[in-house]
Amino acid sequence: MTTWFDPLVELYGLWTTELAERYLPIDGAPPAKYECVDGRLIMSPRGGSANSHATGELYALLREPARTAAHVAYSRINMVFDPQRWIEPDLAVLRHSAKNVTWVPAEQVLMSVEFDSRWDRRALCAAAGVPYFLRVEITDHEAHLELLRLDDSGRYVVQAKALAGQEFRTDLPYPLSFDPAVLLES
Repeated sequence: MTTWFDPLVELYGLWTTELAERYLPIDGAPPAKYECVDGRLIMSPRGGSANSHATGELYALLREPARTAAHVAYSRINMVFDPQRWIEPDLAVLRHSAKNVTWVPAEQVLMSVEFDSRWDRRALCAAAGVPYFLRVEITDHEAHLELLRLDDSGRYVVQAKALAGQEFRTDLPYPLSFDPAVLLES
């Protein structure tokens, strides 16, 4: 009798960063974003072409201004809050270079960027003290950006926002200015 080990079933509620390094990505599973909340693995499909395009364009817009301010933009990281809790932001700006690590502590993240999430990661980021959270929503003909800043009470408040055709402008966490329309597929 052959016994099959299915990590999705056998490790439900027990996932840690150590187990993730051992068993992820899961053989035979489609490409996915792997995240974990309280030991429960969350697999999300990659976004469609509109989000992929917008992610690349936004990364290009964030990279140089972040570098000028002595920060580093990344296209994808594993942001870890504790061994049983991590997310994979679509983009992130770190306070300084991660230097070839797999698990980036949330304390090192200056800004987490999320595109059209199926679940809200803001509460995790706020609880960890991530100073900025950028929400991006892309539809066929619309782009909406909302930059949130962590206030003294530990809650996110709107720092800047704009729709396609408007100017998205902020001086914090570093100067940025562009029309969200540049994120749309042509």
